[in-house]
Amino acid sequence: MNINYCEELRAFKIDTENNSYIIAIVDDEGFPGHVYYGPKIADIPMYMLRINENPYVPSKNNRDRGSFMDTFPTEYPGNGLGDYREGAVEVVDSEGHFAVCPVYKSYKIVEGKPALKGLPATFESSRGKAMTLELTLEDKPVGLEFILRYSVFEDSDAIIRSTEVINASDKSVFIKKAMSFAMDLDGEDYELLTLHGSWARERQMDIRPIGYGKTSVGSVKGESSHQEHPFMALVQKGADQKQGRVYGFNFVYSGNFLAQVEKTQFDSVRVLMGINPNGFKWELKAGESLQMPEVVSVYSNDGIGKMSRTFHDVYRNHLIRSPYKDKKRPILINNWEATYFQFDTDKLIAIAKEAKKAGIEMLVMDDGWFGHRDDDNSSLGDWYVNENKLKGGLKYLVDEVNKIGLKFGIWFEPEMISPDSDLYRAHPDWAIAIQGRTPVRSRNQYVLDLSRQEVVDYVFDVVSKVLHSANIEYVKWDMNRQITDLGSYALGKENQGELYHRYVLAVYQLQERLIKVFPNLLLENCSGGGARFDPGMLYYGPQIWCSDDTDAIERLGIQEGTSLVYPLSSMGAHVSDCPNHTVGRNTPFATRGNVALAGTFGYELDITKIPQEDRDSIPKQVEMYHKYNPLVRTGDYYRIASYRENHFYDCYGVVSKDKSEALFTFVQVMGRPNYHSRIIRLDGLDPEKRYAIEGEEGSYAGDTLMKAGLQIQNLWGDYQSKLIHLTEC
Repeated sequence: MNINYCEELRAFKIDTENNSYIIAIVDDEGFPGHVYYGPKIADIPMYMLRINENPYVPSKNNRDRGSFMDTFPTEYPGNGLGDYREGAVEVVDSEGHFAVCPVYKSYKIVEGKPALKGLPATFESSRGKAMTLELTLEDKPVGLEFILRYSVFEDSDAIIRSTEVINASDKSVFIKKAMSFAMDLDGEDYELLTLHGSWARERQMDIRPIGYGKTSVGSVKGESSHQEHPFMALVQKGADQKQGRVYGFNFVYSGNFLAQVEKTQFDSVRVLMGINPNGFKWELKAGESLQMPEVVSVYSNDGIGKMSRTFHDVYRNHLIRSPYKDKKRPILINNWEATYFQFDTDKLIAIAKEAKKAGIEMLVMDDGWFGHRDDDNSSLGDWYVNENKLKGGLKYLVDEVNKIGLKFGIWFEPEMISPDSDLYRAHPDWAIAIQGRTPVRSRNQYVLDLSRQEVVDYVFDVVSKVLHSANIEYVKWDMNRQITDLGSYALGKENQGELYHRYVLAVYQLQERLIKVFPNLLLENCSGGGARFDPGMLYYGPQIWCSDDTDAIERLGIQEGTSLVYPLSSMGAHVSDCPNHTVGRNTPFATRGNVALAGTFGYELDITKIPQEDRDSIPKQVEMYHKYNPLVRTGDYYRIASYRENHFYDCYGVVSKDKSEALFTFVQVMGRPNYHSRIIRLDGLDPEKRYAIEGEEGSYAGDTLMKAGLQIQNLWGDYQSKLIHLTEC
């Protein structure tokens, strides 16, 4: 890890252990140029800027300034001044003009990594020190400054990027777009890898060619969304898990985003990532600054798998802060699919008693415990206990569950308000709405206007009051609808375009306050399943509910896509009942457990009603979790085979950092006739070590298991699975 400035070349060189990133300042005007990002190199190849070719730099050939602007690989492209590619920034200045061109002003190289006020951000930790380059650009006619920050950690190949916009003028400027990150590359034969989905089938991998023009994914839903994800990667054509060039980018933000790649007439590629400019307009008053969220960028010269492991490590070591980060999470049982809204104290205690016998460690009470909520049509915002359901109150229930020997957790949806609620009747103006329009309901609920500090304070006060009232050790924080009707009674007409971003900042403020007042709380984020599974939420809670679809076979694709970027320790995964409540599929109880093991692990069922055979299997699964979770939580992830690609089977594994232990999961999705066995070539092992396979005689060299492979006998039937545990001899 190192950051250096070469005065002779006016160039900055950022080195991680394996990669280099180079920026150069060009011409008297100080255009910031992107020189190189890739495997670590010793030199600064200024020829990659092609500034000695026609149209040359403006000081040598201002006649063709427009041609220069439209071809130069600029580090933070402006707008309206000859660069016809998509810009990173767009403004409206005091004269109504929208042109902007950031050029070099100064730099600073500092030890460590600055925090981003009000935003989640990676940080220096005991796992690795950091260095940061702060590159200040300016546009004097508009009066704006831009601080581009580049941070690296000594234990990671990731480069962390962010942008801060400062109004150095004496008049307001409206920011209509300010991307966190921009990068121009030569347009080699890359393909685009993104994650798409919907409710109950989040984060499905999609790879497609990059054609001419602009290709983007994004969200305007007020959250990162079920449908698209704040991640994209440029993947060398033909690359796979083990080989090929890959550039991956992930946005540390939980609201509207845009991730875009543009292939130009000259076969160059421009990548942009940041807050979606759709619906965004921010008044930046004189002397004020606007900090944009950060982007984690990862270059891998060794395929998609290396990219994934780099993301996993930087998030485990430099983003997740919870005291649970390096601990086994308690095995919980959630009553949602067990009872939905139909429960009372006696029912929850009955579940807790059976759960304790099976070795489960926590009971989580889901939706329906507050106001007069017996379905999803009322009471959001009325966060007081419904004592018709919970006879004796919440503290009595929690105390009884604790006496049984289980921890207790609870569900909230703090960002929402029901039309049928005491809160709405008292404060109808607290709902996000546009006056004069019929409001859009979703799940018969509105969204609270968290741009108003009094609303934020109300939410925090009522949630914290509940948490102070009893020994509650876990919170599931949900958000079951997206934002529409973009209107706030508290913002002026020129500032309505600030609502989306102010809303997300308020969610971050709420969760930051929560974990400071309750530092030992296990916070699991959720949004109708996995609609807000992003790095921003991991900064506040160490795990996120992966999807409302708990079917083991559907989860193979969901968890494959999620693990492309996020560590297994962050993925909320449970064993549920069959037929599955979402898809109606029946799968073996053992397979449900094996698939959920690649996550936080828990149960989503009525343990008092499931078949005795399944109930008897739970203690064995609990034992399995305690045996393997330290490896699953901390190991390196390897994708061996994908059901998405082959339509028959899935295989993935985790290998300990010292390569002394490994666990591979094989799932046979479809049985095949007249088929005897399959050879699986493992990955991530030490070729020089010998490994014993649990339950089998003898041992094998890691080299053999990775090159010749391991024989998997054909399993009888669909949806069968097998765990393969290896230990160093």
